[in-house]
Amino acid sequence: MEAIAKLWPLWAALGIMNLITFIVYAYDKHIAKQKRGKRRVPERTLILLSFLGGCIGAALGMVLCRHKTKHAKFLILVPLSLILWGLAAAALILHCLGVF
Repeated sequence: MEAIAKLWPLWAALGIMNLITFIVYAYDKHIAKQKRGKRRVPERTLILLSFLGGCIGAALGMVLCRHKTKHAKFLILVPLSLILWGLAAAALILHCLGVF
């Protein structure tokens, strides 16, 4: 368990990344509702944030802000990033516990 606790900087960084991702999704939704010609966040950036560790923030942004929920690429790629990050976190924890 000490090995997992030593990874607190990683968990903190992932937490911050998820917060940033959620804020970006919420901001983009806000701009989309205004329709005043402000520049929107590119879809590629939103997807990239999810794969860079903000998958929980992206999923929450989609659900809570009801943003990008009708776009097939978001309905596929955001859950895929959640699965990949979940597998990576599980593998890291199992490795720290000495399972493999």
